[in-house]
Amino acid sequence: MGIPKLPSETAWYMYGPKPGEIGSAVIAGHVNWYSGAKGVFERINTLKPGDIITVQDDKGLITSFAVSTTRSIGEKEDATSVFRSYDGKAHLNLVTCSGIWNKKTRSYSKRFVVFAEKINK
Repeated sequence: MGIPKLPSETAWYMYGPKPGEIGSAVIAGHVNWYSGAKGVFERINTLKPGDIITVQDDKGLITSFAVSTTRSIGEKEDATSVFRSYDGKAHLNLVTCSGIWNKKTRSYSKRFVVFAEKINK
């Protein structure tokens, strides 16, 4: 999983499908930044089932997804469900940090994940 280099950027898990393709496309983004800047996913925890997420690819194609659920995952928990799906549908999963910041490991204790499914028009 790539790590965005700036608070306003996201990173796509390149070994998975692109958003809109069958399977689970995963995009990570920062919730905040060490300088105090707000991250691209600053308000991700306000998303709820039924909310719409749109993704624009590098060619300008926009794909829409409906949030199905959210989940907090501990750093030592199995996160396989974020990267895989077996239902033959296109999913988008957004991932950011949450929980408590550990200065020693320079990492948060949890990950917050939004699970969404492509809206077929």
